[in-house]
Amino acid sequence: MRANWWKILCVVLLAYTVAGGFLLPVPRLNIVNETIRALYFHVPMWFGMVFLFILSTTYAIKYLRNPNHQHDVYSHEFATVGLVLGILGIITGMLWANYTWGSPWHGDPKQNGAAVALLVYFAYFILRGSVSNEEQRARLSAVYNIFAFVAMIPLIFIIPRMTSSMHPGSGGNPGFNMYDLDSKMRMVFYPAVIAWILLGVWIASLRIRIKLMDEKIADLEDEKNRK
Repeated sequence: MRANWWKILCVVLLAYTVAGGFLLPVPRLNIVNETIRALYFHVPMWFGMVFLFILSTTYAIKYLRNPNHQHDVYSHEFATVGLVLGILGIITGMLWANYTWGSPWHGDPKQNGAAVALLVYFAYFILRGSVSNEEQRARLSAVYNIFAFVAMIPLIFIIPRMTSSMHPGSGGNPGFNMYDLDSKMRMVFYPAVIAWILLGVWIASLRIRIKLMDEKIADLEDEKNRK
């Protein structure tokens, strides 16, 4: 029970996020209006994505320093779930844009940067699938994983801020700073960030356990067949 406290916390915070996100009052800001509720889902998903990509890159570095197969498994699964959260972030962002900007995709710098960053990570999985040798695949994937993370930072956090954007907080649009994000929204937004990060880690940990168990079963079967 003690080891699962964070999973219980994840479920409670997710339930609170959904309930609070749809039921609690929100400020009536120009342009975004009631659609600001998407903030509780769109932005925390991106936080979760970035956190999982950090974990994936960390294990990629660990693998290069110490070629342990488990490090490669951890790196791969964290990247997988991170990419899923990134895709969900893109989708929720497109839904939000459709109601505030009139269409789901405007070629906004932040939209384009996020899309390119995800494509860079898609290439990571293509690379893994194109190499048959396990050690070579793990080594090349680790190197590319580091490159993908380094490329993601300017694509999402730096370049879009250097250009005019329709996103909240840019181009004169209301933002989510201390003046626009009131205390009531913070009561839901911060728990939502924690909840989505915990959910991502939870799913990745399950995938890691399944992957390692499958490999162990396969090794036992091979050993049995050799006998």
